[in-house]
Amino acid sequence: MEGIIGRKIGMTRIFNSEGEVVPATVIEAGPCYVVQVKTKDKDGYEAVQLGFGEKRKSLFNKPISGHFTKAKIDPKRFLKEMKSKDIEKLKLGQKIKVNIFFVGEKVDVTGISKGLGFQGSVRRYGFKGGPKSHGQSDRERAPGSIGASSFPSRVWKGQKMAGRMGGEIVTIKNLEIVEVDEKRNLLVVKGAVPGKKNSFLTMRKSKKASLIT
Repeated sequence: MEGIIGRKIGMTRIFNSEGEVVPATVIEAGPCYVVQVKTKDKDGYEAVQLGFGEKRKSLFNKPISGHFTKAKIDPKRFLKEMKSKDIEKLKLGQKIKVNIFFVGEKVDVTGISKGLGFQGSVRRYGFKGGPKSHGQSDRERAPGSIGASSFPSRVWKGQKMAGRMGGEIVTIKNLEIVEVDEKRNLLVVKGAVPGKKNSFLTMRKSKKASLIT
């Protein structure tokens, strides 16, 4: 398997060999179950659909419930498709654990960033703001000019302005695994990952790191 799905438990800190404090994130990675195996002959491409998390059966309709019944597993809260090199070895209902990773391996973590609502240009893009002198009492956090009047007589497409911030799909690449706890299905990675506590995450083996090594 190339990856696994899970949820963010929270952040902590660890001490490296030199005694330095290093921030880290604890992730509940699996166990996941193979809900569907897609092949080139039947679906046009190869992938595996994983399920993670518990959810009451009464909250699923009959088509979704039948999808899980075919795999002979209880309904799962999250579903995610992933590519896999050993697609022939995977079977419906098979359990995927955190032991597919090892300490020192690099992973790419994908999640939805924290939604911060409508924010101004100073917080959203780090604008400096206007001068705090010469009577400009209301221009301290203003974006300034957003375009010229003669040409192009409009605001450029993609102009950095105030707007909704966060709530987007973000991928942090090449995070180092510092601990793998098979008994508790925990994965500890160095640094921060997107999202708030208990948010859904996807962990994949980093392709960039494998190319470098």
